[in-house]
Amino acid sequence: MDGRTGHERNQRVVTFLNRDEVDFLDKLGKDAFFSAGSKVSRAKLISWLVDMLKGLNITGENLRSEEDLERRMVEALKIIEEKKQE
Repeated sequence: MDGRTGHERNQRVVTFLNRDEVDFLDKLGKDAFFSAGSKVSRAKLISWLVDMLKGLNITGENLRSEEDLERRMVEALKIIEEKKQE
């Protein structure tokens, strides 16, 4: 079931990425394949990123820009790191 709970059906999402973003996803997939033998698709990488944001309890409340999202992600990761060091 791909790590999801219940009987959730995958939904198709069409997105537009620039060449650099696509190349980055492809590099992640190739690195995973050559280092661990895992075939990881672009769609799977994006899905994992969404799951990570959900796990960090990132919301869309007052989200206005990419910088807002990045700031929230960095803050959430800092909190996790601080908890590990306690």
